Amino acid sequence: MNAGTSRGNAQGFNLSSLRKLPDVKSTDGKTSLLHFIVEQVVQSEGRREAMYQKQNLTQQEKDTEYLMLGLPVVLKGLKDELSEVKKAASIEHHSFITLCSTLNAHVTEIRQIMTSCGNTERGGFVREMKGFLEECEEELKIVKEEQIRIMELVKKTNEYYLAGGSKDNMSNSNPFQLFVIVKDFVDMVDQACLELKKKMEKKNVGVEAVLTPPLSPSRKVPLRFPNFDFHFLSNMPATTSFSQSEDDF
Repeated sequence: MNAGTSRGNAQGFNLSSLRKLPDVKSTDGKTSLLHFIVEQVVQSEGRREAMYQKQNLTQQEKDTEYLMLGLPVVLKGLKDELSEVKKAASIEHHSFITLCSTLNAHVTEIRQIMTSCGNTERGGFVREMKGFLEECEEELKIVKEEQIRIMELVKKTNEYYLAGGSKDNMSNSNPFQLFVIVKDFVDMVDQACLELKKKMEKKNVGVEAVLTPPLSPSRKVPLRFPNFDFHFLSNMPATTSFSQSEDDF
């Protein structure tokens, strides 16, 4: 990661930093780093959508058109691509881990009841239930193996995307917190897109928006985020040295 730069040789990415994006403000304090990034991505997607449209527009009109074309692409694309992450974020870790044990305990309890019934029941109920329980036990073995495999993948993902946290803290905390962070990020992007959309709509009808973050300045005016270091680099080891250039951000 960042090979050849002053921040090179990174071993992972601290995904929790995504939550700090709204707190990093531009020099004038009107635009957050989150809104700036969202706007750039939306413009990029809109530019791709506009490739097949031949229109004679001014640069300002093109920028507006790119934003309007890119917004639905980003809103729908991110939701669709990360829809399963939102589902994973709602899973309660303890319940998930104890699920197999709980089901096995219930199967054992039912088997004990069947054993106490003997073969006195008519209609083959006991025989059918014994076959059902055997199938349950086999399926639960498969589920347990899959659960172990999934949790190993979650562990490896946490070690990479929550870089910087101690292994002890990661083992004692909820490993599904990773998905909660991504869910929160998707929600923040959705909100930023909606605010950008409202800004564009108000701009189109000549109404000045005062409650939503403004569009970032044009490319001719460099956008600076002076409090970037405070939010993202304050926890770096004191032994780490690098030269920061404003052009990095």
